[in-house]
Amino acid sequence: MQKFGASKEFLVGDEIEWEVIANGVKRKIMGYDDTLMLVNVHFEKGGVGQMHNHYHAQVTYVVSGKFEVTIGEETKMLKGGDSFYIPPYVMHGAICLESGVLIDTFSPIREDFMGLH
Repeated sequence: MQKFGASKEFLVGDEIEWEVIANGVKRKIMGYDDTLMLVNVHFEKGGVGQMHNHYHAQVTYVVSGKFEVTIGEETKMLKGGDSFYIPPYVMHGAICLESGVLIDTFSPIREDFMGLH
């Protein structure tokens, strides 16, 4: 795996630009090194995180809103204060039912988010 180094020790959210990744979905990379990444993801109502998988382990905290989250064959409704874990290579996706924010953590870093594959 290519090494990416690390982000700065202190990152100010207002100084980081949003990256639009889908209709109604945008993200900010909030910190990373080669083994760990934190991403702030904002969903408008109706925004969809398409079903996909990746080799990274993922833990997501639901800051606000309401989401229908599918992991493998199971779908649950989650709201602010809930969280979920996605093992490597498991299909998953989310539909935003009420506008909200997710905080995604990945291990290792999502090199595709860095514009490098």
